[in-house]
Amino acid sequence: MKRFSEMVLPGHPDKFCDQVADAIVARCQAADPEAYCQVEVGAWCDQVWVSGGFTVRPGEDIPVASLVQEVAARIGYRTLTGELRTFHVLDHACRYSEDPLQWSRKVNDQSICVGWAGYDRLTRYHTPEHFLAHTLREALWAAIQGGDLVGQGPDGKLLVLMAEEGSSWRLEQVLVTLQQSPEIDFVVFTSRLEAVLRRAYESVRLPDPRWTAPWEDVSVTLNPNGPLLDAGTEGDNGQTGRKLAMDFYGPRIGQGGGALSGKHLTHIDRIGSYAAREAAVRAVQSGARTCHILLAYAPNCPEPLEVSYEMEGPGRPMPRGFFNHDSMREYYHAVRVNPACNLWIHFWETVIASDNNTSQSLLIPSA
Repeated sequence: MKRFSEMVLPGHPDKFCDQVADAIVARCQAADPEAYCQVEVGAWCDQVWVSGGFTVRPGEDIPVASLVQEVAARIGYRTLTGELRTFHVLDHACRYSEDPLQWSRKVNDQSICVGWAGYDRLTRYHTPEHFLAHTLREALWAAIQGGDLVGQGPDGKLLVLMAEEGSSWRLEQVLVTLQQSPEIDFVVFTSRLEAVLRRAYESVRLPDPRWTAPWEDVSVTLNPNGPLLDAGTEGDNGQTGRKLAMDFYGPRIGQGGGALSGKHLTHIDRIGSYAAREAAVRAVQSGARTCHILLAYAPNCPEPLEVSYEMEGPGRPMPRGFFNHDSMREYYHAVRVNPACNLWIHFWETVIASDNNTSQSLLIPSA
């Protein structure tokens, strides 16, 4: 069976927008843990549009324009001459002075939430293709931040194609398009890029014999359009919530209808998806081979309309009450948006549950 998955780096315009949106969420929650926030971010060239709304206390505000610049600087957006890029921010987000609890302590919209887990700890309970795509993405970003690819990026994307035959996983193709500095020779650049990918793949293959193909047998395609110099929002537009396959479980697993970034943590789309993922992982850790959970919610009703488990094997399901909105708010009460969620996706840089069935929250970064 052929399997596919893809990733983008933090400098991709869509992920830039996700990070700005979640930076606004994080600032709102820092000011008030019960804050309401639901924002959308769009970007093109040097323009950033922010819409939606959030609650603020009297006399306070969220510095949206400053947050945009902070995120852009953290990512490493620069002009072709090396200066930090600045953005003209069109801030149309509404500021609400009403009590946020009317939104943050209730199911404020209908929602379908999806949780999935499978395989084992070696794949972080993701499909092998999604796990490998994440691993390569992580290696690329580490090399850009302080390794062989310093000065390259920050925009980029990758795709993996593999064949799954029982317990044998054969990587067949890797495609990467990465923004490069104009100062580096293209051949040198692609050579360094290939070396980063090779080391990352070998780090996965060494402890897990299910990855059968040696790197020499993998077809590797790097920047097939040639040097990519002017990228980021100069090369494409961006929008919050457009990388949901990356944020969730890859194209093999269906998703719910709602994005995650830009919404306060108790928004049903977000907290329901976190709870569904944790429950799915617990089921796999307790014996299921795979677990697919679907939750359906109606506005102003804390209990889910439906909780659907599809499990292969004898895993232990969480009680229905675990998915009650009030219960989820209490369970994740001390959790705040963390840099891992802001920077990457929502189900990777986390400790979910240990083998002895003790648990840490989904939003706590792993050590």
